[in-house]
Amino acid sequence: MRGFSVPIGTAVHERTFPLCESLNYREWSGYYAVSAYEAHHEHEYNAIRNAAALIDISPLFKYRLSGRDATRLVDRIVTRDLKKVPVGSVIYTPWCDERGKVIDDGTVSRLAENTYRWTAADPSLRWFHQNAAGLDVKIEDISDDVAALALQGPTSGRLLKAIAEADIENLKYFKVTSGKVAGVPVDISRTGYTGDLGYEIWIPWKHAVRVWDELMTKGKAFDVHAAGMLALDVSRIEAGLLLIDVDFHGSKKALIGSQKYTPLEMGLGRLVALDKGRFVGQEALRREAKEGPAREIVGLELHWNAVEAIYEKLNLAPQIPATASRVAVPVYREGEQVGKATSTTWSPTLKKMIALATVARGANTVGSKVEMEVTVEAVRHRVPASVVKMPFFNPPRKTATPVA
Repeated sequence: MRGFSVPIGTAVHERTFPLCESLNYREWSGYYAVSAYEAHHEHEYNAIRNAAALIDISPLFKYRLSGRDATRLVDRIVTRDLKKVPVGSVIYTPWCDERGKVIDDGTVSRLAENTYRWTAADPSLRWFHQNAAGLDVKIEDISDDVAALALQGPTSGRLLKAIAEADIENLKYFKVTSGKVAGVPVDISRTGYTGDLGYEIWIPWKHAVRVWDELMTKGKAFDVHAAGMLALDVSRIEAGLLLIDVDFHGSKKALIGSQKYTPLEMGLGRLVALDKGRFVGQEALRREAKEGPAREIVGLELHWNAVEAIYEKLNLAPQIPATASRVAVPVYREGEQVGKATSTTWSPTLKKMIALATVARGANTVGSKVEMEVTVEAVRHRVPASVVKMPFFNPPRKTATPVA
């Protein structure tokens, strides 16, 4: 179904379309995705942080790898060590080309000893097949067979516990279990892209509407709301989570070398097991680890008083951007440009202006002082900012077990 020039609806489009009062859509991998259901995404963001939000993430690419050598193949491709990943676990991982440059990042769920479900932002089927030469493994593209709904927010655990035939209360962070919702067999993983308590529900495509209806109907008691991509964008920046084609570029699509990133440059060095068995890009990453990355993606916190001062001089009230920005702007240190901010948002929860930025070595340590470009009334200004620890927002409920 993918590859059509005109987007098509996902498995739950017949439910999301009547809810989308704004008619604000975007294209996501050949599907219609709701940007915001209402004129502004404020209520949807508040659902993520204060109640429960239901987000259609079905456009993700999804693959099923099985067979005698499935584990060997996964371990050959990803930077994580599969020996440390028991059945029932999910890992977030990048995977690299032979030069150690990230092709994509995503989650891998170990459903059985030699069975995996792999999610990706970009198509990866060809890369899997190229690395599977000589291995006994079955690789299936299940993107259009499996729908996915993300249920995120503080009340999501109680909602799922009330409706799902599964042990939700004891489902640990980055674990996956199977069960039923509305009589439909599903997989439920304690994962998400919001940095909050949350789950992702993996559903047979043809039965997705039944699960959506159960979540929305029974979820009224838990204040569930459908949420779109604009609210998700704010929450994922608060969570310090990177977005492909915005904060970094996959090496297969990058036009020039500087658009390509290694896991260490992405701040994901903790996810690279340099001493495990051979994997694609290992030698290049070992060399980089010895020298240290030349740049790194970090979190920035803008000094809001300086922003207010700019508006005050113009006799204007300070303007908070309506949506998260994906426009790259320069970052300076001592008068010289040392990088760029790629995702910027006002955090309603933290009451701060924050950004994800790529900065050069020397400006990447927590506490470093930099300046970030801010445009007011068509004039560019430099506003002080500090490198801060990520994630910006990290509530205990995200990882707590059992769920409170």
